[in-house]
Amino acid sequence: MYVATKGGERAIDAAHQWLAEERRGDPAVPELTVDQIREQMTLAVNRVMAEGSLYDPDLAALAIKQARGDLIEAVFLLRAYRTTLPRFGASEPVDTGEMRITRRISATFKDAPGGQILGPTFDYTHRLLDFKLMAEGETPTAQQKPSDPVDAPHILSLLDRDGLMEPLEQTDATPADLTREPMSMPADRPLRLQALARGDEGFVLSMAYSTQRGYGRTHAFVGELRIGTCDVEMFVPELGFAIEIGEIELTECETVNQFTGSKTQPPQFTRGYGLVMGQSERKAISVSLVDRALRWEELGEDNVGAPAQDTEFVLYHCDNIQATGFLEHIKLPHYVDFQSELELIRKIRRAAETPMQEAAE
Repeated sequence: MYVATKGGERAIDAAHQWLAEERRGDPAVPELTVDQIREQMTLAVNRVMAEGSLYDPDLAALAIKQARGDLIEAVFLLRAYRTTLPRFGASEPVDTGEMRITRRISATFKDAPGGQILGPTFDYTHRLLDFKLMAEGETPTAQQKPSDPVDAPHILSLLDRDGLMEPLEQTDATPADLTREPMSMPADRPLRLQALARGDEGFVLSMAYSTQRGYGRTHAFVGELRIGTCDVEMFVPELGFAIEIGEIELTECETVNQFTGSKTQPPQFTRGYGLVMGQSERKAISVSLVDRALRWEELGEDNVGAPAQDTEFVLYHCDNIQATGFLEHIKLPHYVDFQSELELIRKIRRAAETPMQEAAE
């Protein structure tokens, strides 16, 4: 017979204490500090900030430490904290054209105006374990600061100038805020980009990969990928003008996609776009590919039934916090539900066994 396990508050407290011990690990090993995580695990910190919709490296590092390195749990912690913060206003649109660039590459033009800046990247490493890091550690080097703004126009503007690129959509409408309003369908492009930017990197990556393998109408080139810091400004009504309140690191990707034209659009290149907090180029590229796949209807293309073309499927399943909550809730007590299922199965079996026994007799 199945019975409910009893433990209550004492069992939960004991589980929390055990969790704290596991998080700390061997006391003989120096404790990992928040500063160390922030400075030496920056890509993990950037992912937590992006998917947590809160730009604060210190809090993201704290969340990673508290979550024992579980990045989705860290995102959950950061989002929960975010809901407690007051909102003083909205910033002005960020101008990525004025970005202090640390990395800027293009797969479409070799001699791009402003030059290509390789920056900090794994692209050219050998992917071999460096055992020196375990034996000797790393020798600190002078940190390279972002450069001053350079004349580095967005590369897609060159195609736009020649009339080969679809024109940018201009609108004065204020986009919906996904962090304050629930998702609703149909979702316009600003809302889709918000959802993708804070969606789970693995999910968005898999959707982007599917488009490259033929499950969607896109064949993309990275027109430009740029990483750097941008000034954030906020308009102050009492002053009558905007003031700088800080800076933020961003990764921006614009892809160039083939387009043979449709009933409503002439043959031209079309664009996909991705903008993500921090250095997160895999995520930014993925967002831009999925963004382009989701634009099939506005471009007059056919829907071939690819998962990445299904707006509801993509947007309702890309959020890792919602997915985690729905998935992990099944490990919580469902004793009553299971007892009813169990009794139903027993009843069905008894009903099925009676005719079988009568036939055997």
